[in-house]
Amino acid sequence: MPKTIQFIKSAVLEKDFPVHKKAEVAIAGRSNAGKSSFINALTKNKIAKVSSTPGKTRLLNFFELDQSYVMVDMPGYGFAARSGDEMREWHRMIETYLMNREQLRGLLLVMDIRRSWTEDEELLKEFSERRGFPLAVVLTKADKMSRSQMLQAVAKVKKASGLSAVFGVSSLKKEGQDAVEDYIYENWIKE
Repeated sequence: MPKTIQFIKSAVLEKDFPVHKKAEVAIAGRSNAGKSSFINALTKNKIAKVSSTPGKTRLLNFFELDQSYVMVDMPGYGFAARSGDEMREWHRMIETYLMNREQLRGLLLVMDIRRSWTEDEELLKEFSERRGFPLAVVLTKADKMSRSQMLQAVAKVKKASGLSAVFGVSSLKKEGQDAVEDYIYENWIKE
């Protein structure tokens, strides 16, 4: 069933972030991790632009879901070709949001299931721990492997990251998104 979803606004500067009292869930990941496809599958709407060129998202995009929480689509990291100034601006925008946003209840880290846990992901995990918000990992493109390979990949990331909330999902087969949504709601949204 399609969700009620409403685009609120895009922003770069903290002064432009939307004002509301709802919980926010941020979504981060490498530029080529399948973040937009995951967001579209999760929301059952085509709200995030899927591009063949990674790194198209340049702003923080705020969406209200089912009038219960706000999802924040963050620009991808680690792959897109950007200038040094753009990268510094990007880091400043992301860090400002993650450090200062009182409504932030958790961060979904989207990774391609075929990738290993790297220093970039570890830095994001350490940052979330220091800031005191929970992190869950969404492993996309699970349709690229068998079920047993997918379960092994999930176990491998759980072990490498030390996190228990790791989900294998396939946007193509529309599998796994409900488990992610249930987790978000039960652990981060529900009072």
